Amino acid sequence: MSNFCELTGKGPMSGNYVSHSNRKTKRRFLPNLRKKRFFIPELDEWVTLKVSTSAIKNIAKKGIYAYLKELSAKGEITLK
Repeated sequence: MSNFCELTGKGPMSGNYVSHSNRKTKRRFLPNLRKKRFFIPELDEWVTLKVSTSAIKNIAKKGIYAYLKELSAKGEITLK
């Protein structure tokens, strides 16, 4: 299962563990993803999305349909 947000496209980043002796080894920073169901009243349907918590905050602020329209205007997603 991939660790990518379906709306924002956020994914894993790479970096280093840094020890006390300043030795560096590779590590991964995973995005904070949640599987969430949203109801879209304009389309009268439920949608299950795997989204980052920052996307959930934007949806709470703007509304799910307005946020999806904004992303489709940018060309990041396509609406039916």
